[in-house]
Amino acid sequence: MKQGFEKYIPFVPLKREKRSWPDRELKKAPIWCSVDLRDGNQALIDPMNVEEKLELFHTLVDIGVKEIEVGFPSASEVEFEFLRTLIDDGHVPDDVTLQVLVQARPHLITRTFEAIQGAKHVIFHFYNSTSTLQRKVVFHTDVAGVKKIAVDAAELIYEMAQPVIASGTDLRYEYSPESFMGTEMDAAAEICAAVLDALHADADHRVILNLPTTVENCMPNYFADEIEYFIETLPGRERAIISLHPHNDRGEGVATAELGLLAGADRVEATLFGNGERTGNVDMVTLALNLFTQGVDPELDFSHINAIRDVYERCTKMKVGPRQPYAGELVFTAFSGSHQDAINKGTQYMRQSGTAYWEIPYLPIDPADVGREYEPIVRINSQSGKGGAAFIMQQNFGYDLPKAMHPEFGHIVQAETERVGTELQPQRILELFQQNYIDATAPYQLIKHSFQETTDASDKSHVRFTGTLRHTDTVFEVSGEGNGPIDAFFNAIHGQKMDRFAFVDYKEHAVSDGSDSMAVAYIHLRDKDGKDVFGVGLDHNINLAPLRGILSAINRAWLARHHSS
Repeated sequence: MKQGFEKYIPFVPLKREKRSWPDRELKKAPIWCSVDLRDGNQALIDPMNVEEKLELFHTLVDIGVKEIEVGFPSASEVEFEFLRTLIDDGHVPDDVTLQVLVQARPHLITRTFEAIQGAKHVIFHFYNSTSTLQRKVVFHTDVAGVKKIAVDAAELIYEMAQPVIASGTDLRYEYSPESFMGTEMDAAAEICAAVLDALHADADHRVILNLPTTVENCMPNYFADEIEYFIETLPGRERAIISLHPHNDRGEGVATAELGLLAGADRVEATLFGNGERTGNVDMVTLALNLFTQGVDPELDFSHINAIRDVYERCTKMKVGPRQPYAGELVFTAFSGSHQDAINKGTQYMRQSGTAYWEIPYLPIDPADVGREYEPIVRINSQSGKGGAAFIMQQNFGYDLPKAMHPEFGHIVQAETERVGTELQPQRILELFQQNYIDATAPYQLIKHSFQETTDASDKSHVRFTGTLRHTDTVFEVSGEGNGPIDAFFNAIHGQKMDRFAFVDYKEHAVSDGSDSMAVAYIHLRDKDGKDVFGVGLDHNINLAPLRGILSAINRAWLARHHSS
């Protein structure tokens, strides 16, 4: 590649001293047109059959798309029959417009008019290429030549449309100067103005001028300059709806569409998940949800994105990549420790503050808004941090570990990820929690116990604990008094060999709903050497759970000492 780059001709941007589009904001949704069934379908290895097309068509309708390009009915009998199936079998709702595409060639135009007979709402979309390159290497003509092709087609279409309109069909016109991005802007405006004239366009009968990025060949800001200049140059702007049809050859289709809208466009032709020729069309899902995350109603419904993705993959045989914005399997997943910690803190902030806004770091959209609330946000591998495992325990299983315990449990989980070398599933993380904390029942065990609680004249509680403990093969009795069950138990074990800890902190909550709920207690102790140790107790009895937690901590400390020695 050292010399290969020299054979490419760089894009020459317009010279613009003043531009308005950088200071504008996107405040409303564009007019949406889906080209999945035409542009998307023609790019498939195995084009969709009629049943698949129908399923995808109805999915687009359910999403809320009101203009759907359904095919190239003059191209083949299959395309023709699919359009007739939509019309004759009543698949098209009254508020949905069918769009059909045809080259600017008389016999194809005639065949397309045959295909649309009886449709309620139709956009008749015709095109011819106008770019400098295509004029030079394909048509061997000049601007006047491609302009004549466009105007001749427009005049024929207008003439043939009149009886169709008279029969009751709401028919509108759309013209695309194909390869617009590579056309001189003055030439593009001249050709489009001539087409508007031929179609008798006015403010009450606007024609869609679709400006395709047929092959993306410049940066999005250059394209925005082109759109703004085109609109300024076009005679009778009020006669036109300016439409965009971006492709993604440079990987900038979404940016091209967004900047084109800032520059004054009204409409976007797009496909679900960016399916289309070569690198694809612009992704309707990403465009719409980008608006959504900026507080703008996209006027499309992607609240069940997984179901939409399933239909798309089933009908097209294409796969949505795991990092595809909003819809990919992994886009709401954090493996990095710092990301997990911030998400965890954001979740806590949302819960505690009651804010009306979505304010969680690293998640630009609430997964629930696209129907993904039950999918794991945090997943655990060797890159995960101390808060990730705690987040999994809270979100998946209802265990709200105290913050001071996060590093210890995180270390346990990380050691396991390094041992196995793969991601840990939530169930395995729960198993590690149970094994290391709840199942820490030796060498000290509580055999039986009782509490006696009294209240004095000042309403202060006084608790007496008596119990039987076992240490390996030794059974012994203990008793103690305190101002609560935990204090009484600690006083009861005072003087025993297990009495080498100071009580630091305690937290308890229920882990299931209803009458069968379990209480979980997290105990934080500190030994005489200043080392922290944690224990967890689980029981239906809220007084017994913290006692089990204390013994869990003591047992874990005993096991740690003996393993180290």
